[in-house]
Amino acid sequence: MEKQRVHIKIHGKVQGVFFRASTKDKARELNIYGFVKNNSDGTVEVIAEGDTENLQKLLAWCHVGPDRSRVDHVNTDWQPYLSEFKEFSIN
Repeated sequence: MEKQRVHIKIHGKVQGVFFRASTKDKARELNIYGFVKNNSDGTVEVIAEGDTENLQKLLAWCHVGPDRSRVDHVNTDWQPYLSEFKEFSIN
């Protein structure tokens, strides 16, 4: 399978609703490595690496998020795979 890296920025009601923890669970389920973090502007940011198909599944999930979230907009930037990460973490 082809591997890639994706930078995702999620806008909406995405902080204080377990978005980071849920993203970590989903990434681990999909065997994706990288991190998720809250930004000071109220967005959640994800850098993820793995199989392209699984990254697309994670991206689709990010458009919905966990139950209490409201996703208004998602920015996506596909990048070359760097094999930078050994796990998926919350920063």
